[in-house]
Order: sequence, then C-alpha cells, then structure tokens
Amino acid sequence: MTEVVFYEKPGCISNNKQKLVLAKQGHRLLVRDILTERWSPERLRPFFGAKPVSAWFNPTAPRVRDGDIAPTELSEAEALALMVDEPLLIRRPLMETPEGSCSGFEDGPVLEALGIRLAPDEDLQSCSRTPRESECPPPGALPVRNPGAAWS
Repeated sequence: MTEVVFYEKPGCISNNKQKLVLAKQGHRLLVRDILTERWSPERLRPFFGAKPVSAWFNPTAPRVRDGDIAPTELSEAEALALMVDEPLLIRRPLMETPEGSCSGFEDGPVLEALGIRLAPDEDLQSCSRTPRESECPPPGALPVRNPGAAWS
C-alpha cells in the first residue's frame, strides 16, 4: 500500500473513477482540492516532468476548449503563471507518491510504480461527461467526501 496525495476537482466524474482504481489496488489516498490548494510555479512545475507545456493543460477547461488560451504558444513561465491564477487549467489529477509525482492519469512511471496498468483502449484521463452535459457542475455543487481526509 502506498500513500498517494491526489489533487482533484471535487465532483469530477473522471477523478472519481481514477480514485476507485487506486483504492482497489489498496492505495491510501489523501484527497486534496486542486482548485483551493495554494500553488506556486516552483511547487507546480515538478508534476509535469518532461511533458511539453501543451500537455500540462486540461483540454476541457473552458478557456482552453474555447480557444482563449493556446497552450502550444506558451512558455513554461507563462503556463505556470496562468495555472497558479486559475487551477482549473491544470491537467488532473496531480498525484504525489514516494515514487514521484505526475499530472494526468496515463501510463507512465508513477502509475507503473503503483501497480496500475491501463489496457490499450482504457481511457481514464478524458472527461467522462456525457455528450448531453455541456459543463461539469460547478465546484461545490456536488457532495464531497471529507476533502483532505484519507480516501479508500
């Protein structure tokens, strides 16, 4: 069992699916609200590793989706400044483990160290809203399981 600090958007359907996968593997989750966490560029940067700046962004964030922000045109410093000011832009989840940290729930060293192997056609990263749902419920609209507490 590994302790995982899991930064989520409360009420996110995809984040809930990701937490269930981790919990079923026996990991202890310390769930945090990514939107209310106090971020700084220095604190946020290690989550992205060697990924290109464009992969740091949540593609379904309204400002990205609507074209107000073009992640491919931003420097690291510009991207981090935007994300510190507007955490909804950050690709979720952010995870901290003894084995490392990461953004997103995709195959890579952190999921591998946690014993999570995704099937080639298994997508737990993309938004899980149905086509009829135009927007996620706003933060706070859905009940949250004791944010900041252990989740298993």
